[in-house]
Amino acid sequence: MSTPNTLSPSANLLIEVFTEELPPKSLRRLGDAFSEGIYSHLKHAGLAGDDSIVTSYATPRRLAVHISHVLSQAPDYPVREKLLPTSIAFDADGKPTAPLLKKLSALGYADIDIATLEKSGEGKNEALYLNITAKGASLQDLAQTALIQTLNKLPIAKMMHYQVLQKNGALADVQFARPAHRIIALHGNHSLNISALGINASNQTEGHRFLAPGVITIASADQYESALQADAKILPSFNKRRQFIETALLKAAGDDLVLMPDSLLDEVTALVEWPAIYECHFDNEFLEVPQECLILTMQTNQKYFALTDKQGKLRNRFLIVSNIQTDKPAAIISGNERVVRPRLSDARFFFQQDQKRTLAARVADLGKVVYHNQLGNQLDRTLRVQAIASGIATQLGVDDKLANRAAEIAKTDLLTDMVGEFPELQGIMGRYYATHDGEDTEVASACSEHYMPRFAGDALPTTQTGSILAIADKLETLVGIWGVGLAPTGDKDPYALRRHALGICRLLLEKNLALHLPKLIELAKAQFPQKDVQEKAKAEDIYVFILDRLRAYLKDQSVGGKPFTSAEIDAVLSQSPTQLNDLIDRLTALREFNALTEASQLAAANKRISNILKKTTTAIPAMCSKALLHNPAEIALYQALENISPALSLAYEQRQFVELLKALVALSQPIDQFFADVMVMDPNPELRDNRLALLQQLHQKMNLIADLGKLA
Repeated sequence: MSTPNTLSPSANLLIEVFTEELPPKSLRRLGDAFSEGIYSHLKHAGLAGDDSIVTSYATPRRLAVHISHVLSQAPDYPVREKLLPTSIAFDADGKPTAPLLKKLSALGYADIDIATLEKSGEGKNEALYLNITAKGASLQDLAQTALIQTLNKLPIAKMMHYQVLQKNGALADVQFARPAHRIIALHGNHSLNISALGINASNQTEGHRFLAPGVITIASADQYESALQADAKILPSFNKRRQFIETALLKAAGDDLVLMPDSLLDEVTALVEWPAIYECHFDNEFLEVPQECLILTMQTNQKYFALTDKQGKLRNRFLIVSNIQTDKPAAIISGNERVVRPRLSDARFFFQQDQKRTLAARVADLGKVVYHNQLGNQLDRTLRVQAIASGIATQLGVDDKLANRAAEIAKTDLLTDMVGEFPELQGIMGRYYATHDGEDTEVASACSEHYMPRFAGDALPTTQTGSILAIADKLETLVGIWGVGLAPTGDKDPYALRRHALGICRLLLEKNLALHLPKLIELAKAQFPQKDVQEKAKAEDIYVFILDRLRAYLKDQSVGGKPFTSAEIDAVLSQSPTQLNDLIDRLTALREFNALTEASQLAAANKRISNILKKTTTAIPAMCSKALLHNPAEIALYQALENISPALSLAYEQRQFVELLKALVALSQPIDQFFADVMVMDPNPELRDNRLALLQQLHQKMNLIADLGKLA
């Protein structure tokens, strides 16, 4: 069925649902979904168009949307609906059949004159069509449907069930995120007669719970925001309220830096309707505690904004966002200072208690912590990571002493009181406690750095030991979890194996570590005695999985501001590189080679050679025999390849990829002449196999760093 056309706008629409305090962590998402839901219903019905401006509002106690250019009545529109083939629609006497009547009834046109239906097509393709002008939707009717369906589809994690007293005295069962009290539905200055959640719409809402309690009347849709700000002490726009808070925090911080992660800003914005910023302090003695602990305590438990100096050192002053604006904030300030003090005291207590026992002394206790029911406990895991880290150090040609020690104690901070209270501090506290215990600085750093990168774009370890342990830790997780049958499927990746694989890629590539990836996977696999892991964790599958993550990573890389193309990436990765540290160099060289005049010809020739070799069913000799070459063109190609082979080998060994690819230009003319003059699949099997051997050697030399045929 065709959709209605949009005509000129008539008035602006406002719909608000006023509730008890909504879940703060999902308020922004709820506001956006509410606005989009109402607008999409109106647009689909032809009551709003692309020129309509949608403004979303969300405060702790309301969801609202203002939409411009909304029609009160959508225009009528033509409908052409295919019904049935005429052979089915009519019987032998030309009378309508039961299927046709049923179809018309289902569409709401049971009383239509059959003679008005259109026949179109010829022979067996002739069909019956409904051609009418349909009545456009009315806003009065559509707004009711739009509101109810939008409310039912909001992304609410957990519904509240409650009852609403109706005008007839009966109780109605209702479910929503929080109990609703009022609904506004205004088209211009006209109230729409709609209802939802057991409430009839009006033009009234309520003001700030403390600063402007009571009922507020909204005269028209366009006065909503200004009326709430002036009369109700409400900043209804989530984005404007967030911007106000951010600006006010920066101003209040003065010369200091304010720590305001997006998640905290969003949550605080969702907790206040009329924000006010106040400065508070805590005792200097708490600064003896690692500042990450204090910052996390303030942010997580109290929703406060910590301040640091320009060097990043925590100050003993912090900022709060209150929902009450007053000229006498002393009580608010002292109350918040009083509340935060025991939280900081707890952090100090945990820190002091944890330092009474070294990390090394906690290693044995890791055996009491289950890691995975099929993979043993955390001590088992620690021993596996130790062995992998030691093997990596050996491959890199460095002493494995530091990596071994770091792997031994890296997970022991999981057993401390501080990390038990704040799991987000794992690794961070390990570094502090390892330093306190007198561990080597690299070992201490590795206790924190082995989690890096924690997310896309995160920093990498700064120490060699941290990098080694990070790779070992991620490999152990990847191989172990894969081995118990929990490889990622679709969107499901509960153990973040994709993130671990990407982390391994970044560490190998960005840290320029010349490690053999397949050997690393086998090294990790060898540490698992479990039969299931040995059977299911197929090294080739894990290798391909890692390369898939690498492919996505490389698409975000560029040279000269120009991202690498899919063809360039495929050309390099199709060679199944065992070392990843030189991939950017290969891609950069490939980009430079591709700009040469001869590049397209060489790429096409390479692709042709690949196809010939793929179709060959007989065994090809390992080496081409010069004595069997007769045609001048094949002799010339053989000689050209012999001439440049030493230079190609040297350039490859020295990782001079640009020079290597440019040297291939010398083969351009001999290859062209070869295919012009030589029949590869000669009837003489000896000549044929020798020519295939020549092409195979040529193919290998041309594709030392990338499959050039992928560029054709």
